[in-house]
Amino acid sequence: MAPFTSQDLRKGFASFATGVTVITCVDEDQNPHGITISSFNTVSLEPPLILWSLKKHSRLMPWVEVGKKHLIHVLERSQESLAMHFATVKVNQFAGIDHQRTNSDLTQINHCVAYYECETVSVHTGGDHNIIVAKVIHLKNYPEREPLIFARSKFVGLDFSETKAS
Repeated sequence: MAPFTSQDLRKGFASFATGVTVITCVDEDQNPHGITISSFNTVSLEPPLILWSLKKHSRLMPWVEVGKKHLIHVLERSQESLAMHFATVKVNQFAGIDHQRTNSDLTQINHCVAYYECETVSVHTGGDHNIIVAKVIHLKNYPEREPLIFARSKFVGLDFSETKAS
């Protein structure tokens, strides 16, 4: 096999369709922060564990370390603009975003498909990223809402409507 570049690898990874999530957390002063993540994966039902990846040097890393809580939002098909909004660092990220504080003092973006309130249980180094393994503490799910999907570097949706065979 011929060697490949990081750009070739990125294009290859883009062939794998994935859901789109926004992770929110709070800093030591209870200020909310968020980031778009597509590297979300289920790990275990017993105990309920998920994992996701974050660049090693991300500004959010101190607020998602072991013992810290965060909220994972599975974005709804119409929330492409939210995915793009949280994909870049901004001052006052939640200005103009429909959100609320949860009972756990985390920031919840409204109208998502599902929410997983989590606590980080371990952090592992994986190349230029940290792999965060977190226990799901609370769950809200809205199966009637359609998830936003990302594949081949663009947003797509799935058609969940039933089709009748002719």
